[in-house]
Amino acid sequence: MVYDEKFILDEVNSIRREIGHDEVSIYIEETYFNKDTNELWIITEDRPDKSAIIGKGGWVVGKLREKLNLESIHVESYGDFLQKEYKLRLSKRTVENLDLNLVGIDNLKKIIKDKLDNIYSFNYENYLKNNEFNESKNTEAVVALSGGVDSSFSLILAKALGFNPIAITIDPGTIILPNQYKQNIKMITEKLNVPHEYLKANYQDVITESLTGKLHPCGRCSKNTGEIAKQYAKDNEIPILIFGDMLATGTQCINKQDDSLYRLNLPASLSTGKQEIKSLIRNYDLKEFKGFGCPLLYEVHRKYPHIKKYSIQRILRETRSSALEPGEALDLIWSFYKTK
Repeated sequence: MVYDEKFILDEVNSIRREIGHDEVSIYIEETYFNKDTNELWIITEDRPDKSAIIGKGGWVVGKLREKLNLESIHVESYGDFLQKEYKLRLSKRTVENLDLNLVGIDNLKKIIKDKLDNIYSFNYENYLKNNEFNESKNTEAVVALSGGVDSSFSLILAKALGFNPIAITIDPGTIILPNQYKQNIKMITEKLNVPHEYLKANYQDVITESLTGKLHPCGRCSKNTGEIAKQYAKDNEIPILIFGDMLATGTQCINKQDDSLYRLNLPASLSTGKQEIKSLIRNYDLKEFKGFGCPLLYEVHRKYPHIKKYSIQRILRETRSSALEPGEALDLIWSFYKTK
């Protein structure tokens, strides 16, 4: 079957007529079909074309997938790929200019290049199945692991790319790190056979000031966690500290902390979106949590509703960077207004 632009346009309009939608003129930049995975990528010229193919509530693309008997259909706009490609090229230049002779960094250079070469159809699961990387004999990276999707993705990738990582979790207590996250941490570290260590920390000042409405907890919490993780890496003479940051893309994907330590924002270095992350970690049976999953944050929201705006600002930053799709952002924002 040839899924060219005319075929897709005819099928989409046929489905739109069936469900009572108006016919549309859709401009498609490119289509790509992977027969091995039975997946179709439709790259539209702009977001309105993407919306027309997806349809209200995803009805059109859902019926198109059923009609063509495909495993999945991915609809993306060309403009989004241009932005992703630009960020990846900046990451490639940044990582290639590093004066680091490390197995994991060499493998990171390769995956950035390969993602650039296959930007429309790159799939982490398939890529890691079909590519094997040498692993360093020495531990090259510490991964800050919270048990959430972004840090779990970072650990999976750090292991696959041969960093021979150690995972650490900063534990300020269950008001910030609930026990269900510890279940995820246990599952992922055991499945990957990665050593893991909890680092007890006293965040009482952060908790007290947050619960009295003096500050939004996320910024201070993130800063404290970063400092503790940084000190652990330095004490153990490990050259790379990996975080699941999705925003520090391009030239900021890796930066020098001091003479002996670099911080690598692994998902950001590959311009990874949230759906890509969820697609990979789905194979590791980890529990997914709605919203941010921090009990302290939700208690602060309950007591001081005006603080929600700072959480929403954080979500909008990720949306502007294309790390989050608008629908994902809406779900996160809506979670702040549901009864806990």
